[in-house]
Amino acid sequence: MDNPGLDARSSGAGHGARPEGTVLEYGPGEPGAVSGVRRRRSPALPVGSRCRRGARVSRIAVFGAGHVGLVTGACFADLGHEVAVRDVLPDRIEALRAGEVPIFEPGLDELLAKNRERLTFTTDVREAIDGADFVYIAVGTPPTYSGDADLSAVWTVIDELPLLDRRVVVALKSTVPVGTGEKVRRRLDARGLRHVGYASNPEFTAEGTAVRDFLHPDRIVIGTFDAADADAVEELHRGIEGPVVRCDVASAEMIKLAANAALMTRISFINEIANVCEATGADVVKVAEGVGLDRRLGPHFLRAGIGYGGSCFPKDASALKQLAANSGYHFQLLNAVIEVNELQKRRVLGKLQRHLGTLRGKRVALLGLAFKPNTDDMREAPSVVLAGRLLAEGAEVTAWDPVVDGRRLLHGVELAASAREALRGADAAVLVTEWPELAELDWAAAAKEMRTALLIDGRNMLDPDALRAAGFVYEGIGRAAPRNGGLD
Repeated sequence: MDNPGLDARSSGAGHGARPEGTVLEYGPGEPGAVSGVRRRRSPALPVGSRCRRGARVSRIAVFGAGHVGLVTGACFADLGHEVAVRDVLPDRIEALRAGEVPIFEPGLDELLAKNRERLTFTTDVREAIDGADFVYIAVGTPPTYSGDADLSAVWTVIDELPLLDRRVVVALKSTVPVGTGEKVRRRLDARGLRHVGYASNPEFTAEGTAVRDFLHPDRIVIGTFDAADADAVEELHRGIEGPVVRCDVASAEMIKLAANAALMTRISFINEIANVCEATGADVVKVAEGVGLDRRLGPHFLRAGIGYGGSCFPKDASALKQLAANSGYHFQLLNAVIEVNELQKRRVLGKLQRHLGTLRGKRVALLGLAFKPNTDDMREAPSVVLAGRLLAEGAEVTAWDPVVDGRRLLHGVELAASAREALRGADAAVLVTEWPELAELDWAAAAKEMRTALLIDGRNMLDPDALRAAGFVYEGIGRAAPRNGGLD
């Protein structure tokens, strides 16, 4: 089906056509038949002057000052582009103007400070878009009660765009269901913005390593209805080395969802293997090592634990599951992945009960609250589930995290200033987040201060022999405990 308004945006190129003279350059070992995967080239674009990394300077409006938006804006500014970041929260914008970074992301504060002369922050739509060549949408798309992605913030940005009299490319960074780009294209056309381009340019950054992931990506995915829009977005990334995957919009949207689903599947798979290891006496750490050395598989995301969390995996799993259901397909594998992850968080309670009996009146310390280290994000964190279940069982819960202030989410939990303080007088401890500080803790001294020196290592972070030598009853995930290693 032809796309409405295509001719007005294509500058003479047909749907999917490449500008005359374009030469594809494939990465090492990639056959020329692999369509759309290549290294960067230099199409001429009528925007700005050359920046310090060889690309033409563009002005970019980024909508959304959360993790994705701030990292996107800071990294584009570091490439030499001029960036205006717009958000609806005045307090957040004022903090950014004052040089305060409202989120914890390693390296982000330095990058924002370094490129301050190329960055502006505003709550005003017109100020952000004034002179912009690109409008990047990096707003939240949280799940609704039905499991679908809530796209209200995306539609708000589209509807707030003024009637631009020049060519601008709208690029969607937010994770959205497949088919969203087609709807955005129709909405732009209906608003008289047929000349405005559109691209799906999904993010593949992980919290804790987001700056590195943006500037040193595994791939840059660009999905467009028109080759000219893909050229523009690709040129915008000049200075970043990495394969560029050019494709249609629907495929770009699916690449993001499929990639996260594959990672979640590996996590739930190794957690299932861990559970079988516990039943059979095998050690999942050694099993994962042996499996990961297979060059067809690799070691990534084969680390057993108490399940994934965060702002992306749970939300994207729900969105993909619902997308499949809405399309008439029952995604059995993804349903199992989600179920395994939810059950994995709760298996810790069973471990505690096997050692302590009833948890009523017992004091349990949670070490780590963020869903993973090097972030302050507690969205869908296992710590939230564990704290809730422990409180429901009548336990007293103390918690420590070096970055997160959990008071807003953890009601009824006593927060400690240090890991040692959290452990003092506890009947058991659960290592929830593998913060480096825990590897340096004096565990022998901590054992003497606990009522019962029991540690459930939910991330298999610590050396079991060293912890047992320090006086602990140690139990990991998927690691068989010694026959005489329990509590009397």
